Amino acid sequence: MDPAEEIEPIADIQGRRRAAGLLAQAKMDELQAAWDTLPDRPEVKAVRGPETGLVMIRGRIGGGGAPFNLGEATVTRATILLPSGVAGHAHALGTDKAKARLAAIFDALWQERAKRDFVESTLLGPIEARIAAEDKRTAEETAATRVDFFTMVRGED
Repeated sequence: MDPAEEIEPIADIQGRRRAAGLLAQAKMDELQAAWDTLPDRPEVKAVRGPETGLVMIRGRIGGGGAPFNLGEATVTRATILLPSGVAGHAHALGTDKAKARLAAIFDALWQERAKRDFVESTLLGPIEARIAAEDKRTAEETAATRVDFFTMVRGED
């Protein structure tokens, strides 16, 4: 493979959206474990942050009503640049700057052809499995409290 192809960012919008979503939901220990197992850690240049701020959370009544401001949430964002020129971006709820920085690094590494499989198998796959297990557990707990109502007809009413 040509060395230029190894560092050429992958233009997969849906895949990158999925990766960014999973990185935003990653736990710090998952990111740190993947970073510790990365064979050749790149030198990373900070472009922006990590910095913490507030975002407005919007909601809708019933999911389809008029939007309203629900409240504010603390978010930390970071943007980094790899030596190859690939930029990585990350946003994460909370104030953990190290988490946002690592997520931005893995976003950039995911874009490189040579590192994408590592990021997918070591980090994104396990995060996806954890989230699916958490969702299943929540669904089971919710189903256990479900009440089925029925109407009995009395007489000739």
